[in-house]
Amino acid sequence: MAQATDSSSNGGSKLTSTHYEGTEKLLEVWFGPVQGGTKKDTHDLRNIPRDNLIDKILTPVRCEIVSVSSNEDQTAYVLSESSMFISKRRFILKTCGTTTLLKAIEPLMKLAKDFCEYKVLDIFYSRKNFFRPELQDTPHRTFDNEVAYLDSLFEGGAAYVLGRVNGECWYLYTLDCPSAVMEPDQTLEILMTHLDESTMSLFQNTTGRNVKDTTRESGIATLLPDCDINDFLFEPCGYSMNGLLPNNGYMTIHITPEKEFSYVSFETNAEMENYGELVKRVVSTFNPGRFCLTLFTNKAAKCGSSLDALKEVLLKEYNRQDRQFSEFSNYDLTFAHYIREKRP
Repeated sequence: MAQATDSSSNGGSKLTSTHYEGTEKLLEVWFGPVQGGTKKDTHDLRNIPRDNLIDKILTPVRCEIVSVSSNEDQTAYVLSESSMFISKRRFILKTCGTTTLLKAIEPLMKLAKDFCEYKVLDIFYSRKNFFRPELQDTPHRTFDNEVAYLDSLFEGGAAYVLGRVNGECWYLYTLDCPSAVMEPDQTLEILMTHLDESTMSLFQNTTGRNVKDTTRESGIATLLPDCDINDFLFEPCGYSMNGLLPNNGYMTIHITPEKEFSYVSFETNAEMENYGELVKRVVSTFNPGRFCLTLFTNKAAKCGSSLDALKEVLLKEYNRQDRQFSEFSNYDLTFAHYIREKRP
């Protein structure tokens, strides 16, 4: 998501006259009951009052709620800088710009304990390398600083870098937890840069545009069936959407359309046996010059191994530069990076 690239601010996020950082920081935390808890009916993150979410979590992170949607499984928030999803045991916060996402963790843990009798079972913090890391605020200027901050909060932390450290790479911090999340869990993320200008024109000069028309004309509306979409256009440019799916599923897309630093992110936890066709649909919709994709799956996931679920991804007009497969205590992960072939 991006607003105007001027000296204004939104939700406290600082924008410069020449750059907006569309690249997001992504936090996913899974919770479980603390020992000795006495009230099972409190075991739900949605018991945290909205005012506390805003004051204790979003204000320190420096973003605001602009739209809300919900179903029986979860509540989804479109933010001034990306999205937040809250279900019974899972908390997801995704923020772009110069937000300070990691400042959400300590107040989140306290709120989860006070209102839900919860403790952290597992955590995933990830991001692609920034376009302009020097514009970030502490502790986000380097991954080393982010790891040091997370290590100060958790025992058994594990930090990884996938991809090329002198090129496109993706950072991950998680916990070495032998038995954290037992229910089926899988997450596909596609992070796209060097976007096609004609495709991005739908998300430029958005003043007066109908957001539903934009969602339909761009092809976003048909990426996943049975998706209840809550979409938002920013002025004068930029787009965000949250989509709710059955069985605690979601899809979220955020678009920074400016040519100099264009960026689109797609993320979903939709259950599938193979993600190849979905990857093709997403890439065809946005037509990036480059993209990274990651697929996390745990041992209970419908698709089995992430490598098996992506092995048939063969995209015309793209060369795969890298593919890496990693296995953790509960999850495995496949990372890949693609670049569009140069045409004669």
